[in-house]
Amino acid sequence: MKKEQETIQSVLALDVVAAAERLIGCRLVRHLPEGRIVIELTETEAYRGADDPASHAARGRTLRNEPMFGEPGRLYVYLSYGLHACMNVVTGASGEPGAVLLRAGRALEGIELIRANRPGISERQLMNGPGKLSRALAVDLSLNRYEVVADPDGLLQLELGPPKPSIRTSRIGITKGTDLLWRFVEPPAAR
Repeated sequence: MKKEQETIQSVLALDVVAAAERLIGCRLVRHLPEGRIVIELTETEAYRGADDPASHAARGRTLRNEPMFGEPGRLYVYLSYGLHACMNVVTGASGEPGAVLLRAGRALEGIELIRANRPGISERQLMNGPGKLSRALAVDLSLNRYEVVADPDGLLQLELGPPKPSIRTSRIGITKGTDLLWRFVEPPAAR
């Protein structure tokens, strides 16, 4: 029996936890008027529905979390503490809430554009948190619900990368659901 070829769409169709793990090593390509940025994802976290007390969808559908219930491959961008845009990619079946928080990345191309978006920040601090990653890629609320797999020349594209090892840990920056090991981080040896 022939194994089906993996695509970014097949990864995003996975359960949110499996998708979060597999997104390690995938790439985000950001097209800006000044040029192109390409980063490799190095840290992700999974957030699900009613069974995940830390999820924005834990209490059901709202205007804010509506994108989490939508088609896989769309962005769910929200403001954390009213200041920092956090970028999530929706996964799983439409109607079942699930999104992967894109927490950190490594620059592959366009480092000068990233530095321009994050002036005066050290190399280590450029994209080592979800708000920092969004700022480095110039992602804001205008990209909420943006489709990241349909248009290869669009504003932001998620591309499949080779499978990479990851360390599975508890999520950080939350107070509920800390027992769920749904954070995935590229091990230091793989960097």
